This record gives sequence, structure tokens and C-alpha cells, in this order.
Amino acid sequence: MRNFIAIVLSLVFFISCSKVPLTGRKQFTPIPHSQMVSLGKSNYTQVLQESNVSDNEEYKQMVQEVGARISKAVEEYLRQNNLSAQIEGYEWEYNVLESDQVNAWAMPGGKIAFYEGIMPICEDEAGIAVVMGHEVAHAIAQHGNERLTQGLAAQLGGLALTEALDQKPEQTQQLVMTAFGVGVQVGVLLPYSRLHEKEADELGLYFMAMAGYDPNEAPAFWQRMQQRSEASPPPEFLSTHPSPEKRIKNLKKLLPKALPYYQGATNTPDPTQ
Repeated sequence: MRNFIAIVLSLVFFISCSKVPLTGRKQFTPIPHSQMVSLGKSNYTQVLQESNVSDNEEYKQMVQEVGARISKAVEEYLRQNNLSAQIEGYEWEYNVLESDQVNAWAMPGGKIAFYEGIMPICEDEAGIAVVMGHEVAHAIAQHGNERLTQGLAAQLGGLALTEALDQKPEQTQQLVMTAFGVGVQVGVLLPYSRLHEKEADELGLYFMAMAGYDPNEAPAFWQRMQQRSEASPPPEFLSTHPSPEKRIKNLKKLLPKALPYYQGATNTPDPTQ
């Protein structure tokens, strides 16, 4: 009997395993893709209803233009590499919310939000591209699926998502928002979310380069972030994010891998010309 259970569990794990594009990391994503996309859409709508959307037209225009440019480049890359299933059902959307929080987040299905507080650090479209590439990476790499799966296992005894939403809706909703980055949690998920942040940094570097944004702007953005946080930086063990110093060092190491994507994008003739 034990052998049978082990075989079944192994089969489930094998079926539910996938690989993250470009990094090749194996991941366990058992929640159906369509369910995650639907969950992202409904929760994004709820957040927009409960928040004040920015009336800063310059911010909104830049975020939407950069978002569209990066998502289009990523879609083309996935199409060329037979990976379009990664974004099946995605409807990209980009909003800026009124808040002095220095943050941005992404939900499954391509639902992305920036807070006004991060815009001065972005400075321009290139800075926005650093953050946008990172958030698009979270959506493409299915980090929300992994984190929600971990949360269900750690806090709700491994309940299936549908059962958890039915039996413990409030607790499950909190898990969902944490998994999507709209919240902070200190505990069992920290090592995994640090891993996700590092992976999103790497993918984001490639994605912004594919869209024709200079990846050298990524370390520059985090240097500005570092300068802002030097007055009172939070201890790294209390954050789901790596320290700016570590991010800058890692991004610089990755630049040689990202630059060919940038050179390919900037050397491609403009079909509109």
C-alpha cells in the first residue's frame, strides 16, 4: 500500500512539474493554470475597486507603454520557442495606484500594478522597464502558483484551492494576496520568495533587454533604491527581497547573458519604417 501511495504521489509530482523559461528551474505547480488566471483576474479587479487609481497621467502612460512593449517582446520570445502555453488566457493590464509605497506587484494572468511611491526611483521609462520586467517575470514564471501551493500546505494542511476557498475563505484570501505579493509575510515562505525574487531579477533583465531597454539600467535602478534605503534599511531576514547590494552584484554578473537580447532587439529593423 505504501509503495502504491508513493507511486501515486510521484506521478502527481511529475505531472505537476514544469520548468521556468530561460532559467530552467524545475517547479511544482499543481494548481491548474486556468484557475490561477481566473484567481488573478478576480483579485486584481477587487484591488482596483478598493484602491484609488492614480490620476497622474504621465505615470499611467509610461507604465502602460513600457508594460505593453515588454509583454509583446516576451510573448514573441515564448511563441518562437513553443512556450506560448505559459501565457494562455493572459490579458495584460497595467495600473498605477495612489500610494507612497515603494512597491509593485503582479498577479497571474498578466495583472500588474505600480504604486506611485516607486515612480520617482524609476525616474524614466528605462527605470520603469526594470521593475516591469521583474513583475512580468513573476507572472511568466508562475511564482504565484508555487507560493500559493506552499501556503496551502503550510497553513491549511494541504487543502486543494477550491476546498480552501470554500471551507476557509478569509484565511485562503489572505494566502492568495500574500502569494501574489500584495502583502508581507515572515515565516516559512521566506526562503522560497527570496528564490523567486532572484529569479524574477534574472528573467526581468532578459525581458527588458528583449524589449529594447538597456539592461545596464537594472543595477542603476537598484543603486538608487539602495541610496533611498540606507537611512533605515530593514534586516534582510525580515524581508522577502534580497538586499540591494546583493541584487546589484547578481545583476552585474548576469549582464553578459542579457546584452545579446538587447543587441538583438536594437538591431532588428523597425517594420513600421
